[in-house]
Amino acid sequence: MIGSASEMLVAKTPNWNRLAVDQNWKYYIWTFCLLCMLWPAVKALLESRKKNNLLWKLPGCNANTLFLYLSIAKSIVLKNQIKSNILTFQVLCGATLLHGKEKMWRLWIAGKPWVILHKPEAVEAILNSNTVLKKTFMYDFLNYWFKEGLITSSGSKWRMRRKLLTPAFHFRILTDFQPVLDEQSRVLVKALEEKEGEEVDIVHPVTLCTLDIICETAMGIQVEAQRKNTKYVEALKQASSQFSDRVIKPWVWSDFTYYLTEEGRKYKKNVSTMLQFTSAVIRERKREMLLKAKQESNPFQERDQGGDDVNTKKRKAFLDLLLDLHIKDNILSERDIREEVDTFMFAGHDTTAMGISWALYNIGLRPDIQENIHDELDRIFGDDYERPIKMEDVRDMKYLDCVIKESQRLYPSLPVIGRELEEDVIIDGYTVPAGTTCMLATFMLHRNPEVFPNPEVFDPDRFLTENCAGRHPFAYVPFSAGPRNCIGQRFAMLEEKTVVANVLRKFWIESLDQRDKLRLTAEMVLRNDGPLRIKVHRRHTS
Repeated sequence: MIGSASEMLVAKTPNWNRLAVDQNWKYYIWTFCLLCMLWPAVKALLESRKKNNLLWKLPGCNANTLFLYLSIAKSIVLKNQIKSNILTFQVLCGATLLHGKEKMWRLWIAGKPWVILHKPEAVEAILNSNTVLKKTFMYDFLNYWFKEGLITSSGSKWRMRRKLLTPAFHFRILTDFQPVLDEQSRVLVKALEEKEGEEVDIVHPVTLCTLDIICETAMGIQVEAQRKNTKYVEALKQASSQFSDRVIKPWVWSDFTYYLTEEGRKYKKNVSTMLQFTSAVIRERKREMLLKAKQESNPFQERDQGGDDVNTKKRKAFLDLLLDLHIKDNILSERDIREEVDTFMFAGHDTTAMGISWALYNIGLRPDIQENIHDELDRIFGDDYERPIKMEDVRDMKYLDCVIKESQRLYPSLPVIGRELEEDVIIDGYTVPAGTTCMLATFMLHRNPEVFPNPEVFDPDRFLTENCAGRHPFAYVPFSAGPRNCIGQRFAMLEEKTVVANVLRKFWIESLDQRDKLRLTAEMVLRNDGPLRIKVHRRHTS
């Protein structure tokens, strides 16, 4: 009995060692679960610390830069003379000048790291990369409009679209567009004739001209923007301006915030107007192409007399080339086509309009250069001031080509080019971490005195063949460069040379404001905060 009682007592006594082991396992499990929950935050903190350490090694704000910021802020507070968009551009350019010995410099905006690149070697590291292809988050502002067109898409979709669309800008196709460029630029000349001797803001009539050109070449329709107002043209102008305005206002960068504002609702309305218009044009052109294909497949079907001649002579618009990929190859959907048409309507008018406007303004400041252009045009056209400009004529405009390139150097339509890093990139021996926004300061890149001596002097001879030899290929990038360069740059140069040539065949231009009177602002494109005032004077009385 005594033995059994002892055994019972032992059996009822807790095994403290075993309980301790059980409690330890619970402790370990809870600790493991807690670490699992905290690990993402810890990992993000460690990565952020590593990223910031890399960023702090880059050239950045110093006492001089801080003094510049304070001086400008003082000017705003005391004089209230500088608008926010002008201020932003002045700070960018001024701080870049203070870091002139470096190839780049860094700063933080709203807690986000930015790196400003302004030397050819640094710019090449970004633009020539086959992996750094994603544009900055600001292009997300266009998603409601373009969805995933060539400007806003990235990755495999962008590569596929780029490959599909590149043939649409082949030299032979651009030749078909030349009559449109000539015809619409002549409408501009007639409009300027009515303003002869008067003060004109050249940007406005030129923008209407480029709108007419892009509508006819991209969609194959004549909206006659230079002759009358249309809902589509007005919506396009307003939406373009609204996008540029949003870029310089960080408090409306969030879609949620922006579309709650009155301006955001107006932007949506303007985009809807344009989408309805382009969708209707696409459907109508598709119907016409299907009907034509049906007629051609049935030789016995009656056709309108002379119909074939009209169709064979009709120029193919960009839209027709896209519809071929849709109807014949079943590669693009109607939505895909609309994305690209909307993209080219936006990208193809404002940039070229400012390129032409800046060229005419710069020519109007230099009578000696303007006289050289007139001599060249007279050699090409003689006394025939009405003859249409053909492709071979454009190829002969060697000096005008240099003038336009020099204008693009001083006043590039795209004053900055943005890329979002999705991986670490080595630039000039520094590691720039993923998640950084890289801004390529084209405006300052083109003013590098090591490449362009006396950079503020307007000198077209810089672009003579012998003077371009040996120049760094990324020292001059008005249309960007590398894999994601501007797909329409040859079209843009053809358009700018044709329009400027037709204007100068008829007029002598006088610019009314010197360059030091301009107040530049970097919106979507480089503009003056105010008019680019010129006067036109007829060259020939007959």
